[in-house]
Amino acid sequence: MGNCIQGCKDYFSRQKNTNIRLTLPVVCFVWQIAMIILFGVFIRYDEESDTHWVETKAHENITSDIENDFYFRYPSFQDVHVMIFVGFGFLMTFLKRYSFGAVGFNFLIASFGLQWALLMQGWFHSLDPQTGKIFIGVESLINADFCVAGCLIAYGAVLGKVSPVQLLVMTLFGVTLFAVEEYIILNLLHARDAGGSMVIHTFGGYYGLAISRVLYRPNLHQSKRMQGSVYHSDTFAMIGTLFLWMFWPSFNSAITDHGDGQHRAVINTYLCLASTVLTTVAISSLSQKTGKLDMVHIQNSTLAGGVALGTAAEFMISPYGALIVGFLCGIISTMGYIFISPFLEKTLKIQDTCGVHNLHAMPGVIGGIVGAITAAAASESVYGKQGLINTFDFTGDFKDRTVLTQGGYQAAGMCVSIVFGVVGGAIVGSILKLPIWGDPADENCFDDEVYWELPDEEEEHQESIPPILEYNNHMIHKQQELSESNFSVEHCES
Repeated sequence: MGNCIQGCKDYFSRQKNTNIRLTLPVVCFVWQIAMIILFGVFIRYDEESDTHWVETKAHENITSDIENDFYFRYPSFQDVHVMIFVGFGFLMTFLKRYSFGAVGFNFLIASFGLQWALLMQGWFHSLDPQTGKIFIGVESLINADFCVAGCLIAYGAVLGKVSPVQLLVMTLFGVTLFAVEEYIILNLLHARDAGGSMVIHTFGGYYGLAISRVLYRPNLHQSKRMQGSVYHSDTFAMIGTLFLWMFWPSFNSAITDHGDGQHRAVINTYLCLASTVLTTVAISSLSQKTGKLDMVHIQNSTLAGGVALGTAAEFMISPYGALIVGFLCGIISTMGYIFISPFLEKTLKIQDTCGVHNLHAMPGVIGGIVGAITAAAASESVYGKQGLINTFDFTGDFKDRTVLTQGGYQAAGMCVSIVFGVVGGAIVGSILKLPIWGDPADENCFDDEVYWELPDEEEEHQESIPPILEYNNHMIHKQQELSESNFSVEHCES
């Protein structure tokens, strides 16, 4: 028995092999071929993207193409798509030597994840029982991007510590878990969560944190030299922050009902985000004896308001209510980076690279609580009778549900997202812990050189030379060449 245990320890602690020349191509080729086959079997255009749209218009007395859902949803889809590929990618470029991995692996995860999400969400939400097909349109693309966002949030917790093969495996299971918990929360519990505070952020945050805990590296300090940022890497990360900050109103309103619900979601998110910036700056300044600002806080905590208002974005929370949520989130998220992140790493052994607990998990829980309270406090005098029905979708099997009951189901939805994130992350983390995925050694974490071809150091040094100094160096070398040439000519003449 002792030999068996020792054998297992030796197997898991053996030297890391980061050569993924075979495993990464095999996974990419096999999974993409599988996507092609599955799409061929299941995926079809919906009635608004099919060539039979002309017949649909005539049958339903639609007089203009402008009534096609594409024209309502595409601007929001475009904004959400930019957030996924540019916002999330650049937000994670703060590490001094991991910009390629941040943007490049973000690109890889999102590209695979959105395909798998269209299938998983289609099987749970829009599978036609008569034809056995999944019909997709522009709203399906938005929901797939939302699903991918949960996996990108989880990536932030393990940034720089895993291989691209591990990330693809994490995304495969993450999308699957997301589709199941989304179906339970939105369909079975009938909770409302337009901006995904619970479904996306709470799940994604705790999913990543649980994985990070299972993959805990006691010797991660060996790569401490790589864990910091430099001036230009923080600037690039701030680009991601600004893209996310500007487009977050579209994120929270993208799949809400046309008309007042979408309009209200934009206004509420817009105000909440603005309020969050001021309190983030205030707490960041107070946390330093000199009153200076910490770029980590500005890059991340300024976005927490958008996360926290995701559930209640379309509710009648009122403009001042949105400002209050933003006010509180800026404080709580920034305090999280100052106090909670060190506690998580030291006591709970959770190495959260990007601080997703403070930007996504904790604000997501706040969003779930705000949504539950706002739903339970809703009244016909504020919403109107039809307004209550439209906002909370009190139709069909849920037509007799009261607002107090709705508030309870909102809270239950938050609990479901936490459970799926923690338990699912623990299971997936155990799979990723197997020493077959090509993950880096402790001393090589947070370094692009492990998985990327990097520019030659000499070329990097040359590019970093200021133009004037480069010109002067060029002239010095030119004069040396001329003097050598003159010497050689005189030598020949003599």
